[in-house]
Amino acid sequence: MTQPRAIAPAEGRLGVLLAGLGAVATTFIAGVESVRRGSSKPIGSVTQLGHIRLGRRTDNRQPRIKDFVPLAGLEDIEFGAWDPIPDDAYDSALNAGVLERRDLEPLEDFLRGIVPMPAVFDRNYVRRLDGTNVKTGRTKRELAEALREDIRRFREEHRCTRMVLVWCGSTEIYLQPSEAHSSLAAFEAAMDRNDPAIAPSMLYAWAALQEGVPFANGAPNLTVDIPAMRELAREREVPIAGKDFKTGQTLMKTIIAPGLKARALGLSGWFSTNILGNRDGAVLDDPDSFKTKEESKLGVLEYILQPDLYPDLYGNVYHKVRINYYPPRGDNKEGWDNLDIYGWMGYPMQIKVDFLCRDSILAAPIVLDLALLLDLAARAGLSGTQEWLSFFFKTPMTAPGLYPEHDLFIQQMKLKNTLRFLMGEEQITHLGMEYYE
Repeated sequence: MTQPRAIAPAEGRLGVLLAGLGAVATTFIAGVESVRRGSSKPIGSVTQLGHIRLGRRTDNRQPRIKDFVPLAGLEDIEFGAWDPIPDDAYDSALNAGVLERRDLEPLEDFLRGIVPMPAVFDRNYVRRLDGTNVKTGRTKRELAEALREDIRRFREEHRCTRMVLVWCGSTEIYLQPSEAHSSLAAFEAAMDRNDPAIAPSMLYAWAALQEGVPFANGAPNLTVDIPAMRELAREREVPIAGKDFKTGQTLMKTIIAPGLKARALGLSGWFSTNILGNRDGAVLDDPDSFKTKEESKLGVLEYILQPDLYPDLYGNVYHKVRINYYPPRGDNKEGWDNLDIYGWMGYPMQIKVDFLCRDSILAAPIVLDLALLLDLAARAGLSGTQEWLSFFFKTPMTAPGLYPEHDLFIQQMKLKNTLRFLMGEEQITHLGMEYYE
């Protein structure tokens, strides 16, 4: 045993604010309320159904994570959201088409009560969407200050003792880090002059951090992965995490690629294509938004396979990713992968994966886990980038100059060892020599 970290208790209500009230957000809200009413189980949620081993295997100590660390209870969550479309959570969920009407109707009274606040929205960054429920202001700083006021008002009206903000909005156009992002002072000056380098998602992040609210980025946008936001997070002592929820095809890559590498099997090509018909699919039909998503998806294999270390196996991999907007499929995304691999004496083989997944069904429990774990991090006094939450993201944020771990199993070890560390439990190495010596 080591000394546990001082963690403030999870007393009072936890406000979970969502930037975006579309398919992911409404599926998340409806699912939590369904669980609270005893109508369903929190399947897919690591915090709710996952177990964690403590001590030796022979100790037989494997509590559920939610019973091991002091997480907020689901009954203590209050939901709020922003969206450029004024539909309440019930109408938005119906329009998203993720959940069946028979599952939504029992929750209608609750979902009708969640009406989105006017959003900070700019079609220059998400060209395939529009809406009327939008804030106006002379400068981007004015818009960000309006978001701060929303956060303060929600906290007071719902009597929240703590809050978390999760970006569940669309993928913005591709932006690269620039001088406007280089420091907090540069960022705030750029807000004042309406610099195009400052995207709407960044305004949500700035507002959240200024209000001491942990922020998670569920899209591949830059958002908090810039020096200015890291500086602000440290200054305000607030945890941040991102980016891009790891759901369908990329989840499969982070499971399969480590297995190929572990067995020293070669890879000559990996072709990935997706069809998706929801709002996210429409947004990604824009080449500049797709570029942002493509960068997130393409980096996974290179970091896992390490071609510089394994040139004979991965030195010449052809990796192609395609996303196709196909309205009839709705939220039921299909991710199809073809892998050309090779083994002993160079003999070729193939792997085919056809993952007919439901994008928001996979993302919703991630939103829950991130909200609860970021709240835990804040109460434990952790601030800045929370790399231990990489498990949930396609493009994990890290300290500057540090390459990200994409291997799902390394990420899981990092997540669970961090929880053990916080609670004063010994780290698990899986060496196991003590059982045989």
